[in-house]
Amino acid sequence: MQAARAGTRLLLGPWARGAWARTRSHATAARLDFSGIYPPIATPFTAREAVDYEKLEENLQKYATVPFKGLVVQGSNGEYPFLTEEERLEVVRTARRSLPADKLLVAGSGCECVWVEFKCGAAVLRCGRDEDKQKNKGLRITRIGLIVHKTKTQDFQVLAGSAGFLMAAYCVGAVGGVCALANVLGPELCELERLCVAGRWEEARALQQRLIEPNAAVTRKLGVPALKQAMQWFGFHGGACRSPLRPLTEEETRQLRGAFSSNGWL
Repeated sequence: MQAARAGTRLLLGPWARGAWARTRSHATAARLDFSGIYPPIATPFTAREAVDYEKLEENLQKYATVPFKGLVVQGSNGEYPFLTEEERLEVVRTARRSLPADKLLVAGSGCECVWVEFKCGAAVLRCGRDEDKQKNKGLRITRIGLIVHKTKTQDFQVLAGSAGFLMAAYCVGAVGGVCALANVLGPELCELERLCVAGRWEEARALQQRLIEPNAAVTRKLGVPALKQAMQWFGFHGGACRSPLRPLTEEETRQLRGAFSSNGWL
């Protein structure tokens, strides 16, 4: 089973097939179903910017109680460019160890150097993740619909890359989403998925509209520092960002709170 995300393409490249064969049979791989919601999780850091694996495990334990299909680690929300190779692998190990066996683990292996990326991808495979993730920016609703149409006779699934257009993606045939906002409003994103799958479009539309502003705030407007701040408000461990990312200013924090409170979330 292949899966594409609007903003992220999930696949196994030629470099990974050998490692995949050692960890999963082709029959098992063919049965993977990516339908559902995936939060691309943040990496908590201590005040001294060390990876806080204890807080990461606590977040994972809370996420395990939400009806996610799985989690994405080492995406941009995980600040992967600022992690060492060993830290990245340990985050994957921690996630796999902490997640229930029925939750899929999707791990990014993107690096600045193609050769290092191949090496990292093979190492990630050995850590026990279920799928590998590669960035492919620029997909939106029209392209989601086109991909669904062109691959309808193939073993292929498409995931939306944002909570901001999740309902629209379901309308054109997507089967789920990798949504940063799910780190904060996970049950609500899963409820939107349920409403879309059930065809309860009026209820889905009302919920979708309340998610647009908070989603924009923790992604394109204010980014990872905003996501981590919102996580703190909702009982998760966001933690500090690792340099060079900076914390929100007072004005940015005010804007972030407004995006959530004006839609009834705070």
